[in-house]
Amino acid sequence: MSEATGKYSITMPRDVAEAARTRSGPSGLSAYVTAAVARQIERDNLNELIRVAEAEHGPITDEEVQSLRDQLHRARVEQTRGGANAA
Repeated sequence: MSEATGKYSITMPRDVAEAARTRSGPSGLSAYVTAAVARQIERDNLNELIRVAEAEHGPITDEEVQSLRDQLHRARVEQTRGGANAA
């Protein structure tokens, strides 16, 4: 990362810290925690976007969600078939 960094002290349960340290690999615990926090910020931002969209357009129904999942699945299948045919 080219951005300036700072050193922070955080408190977390030992078992969580040890699991993170074990899984962090060669990049280290700081990089692992940074990636986890960045993912959480992305999720928080997406949840806020959903709240704003639902406030403006109404809630998304389960049927709409399933329809979009089906469309995504079909697109992935087509992409895979297209890639296999191109090889």
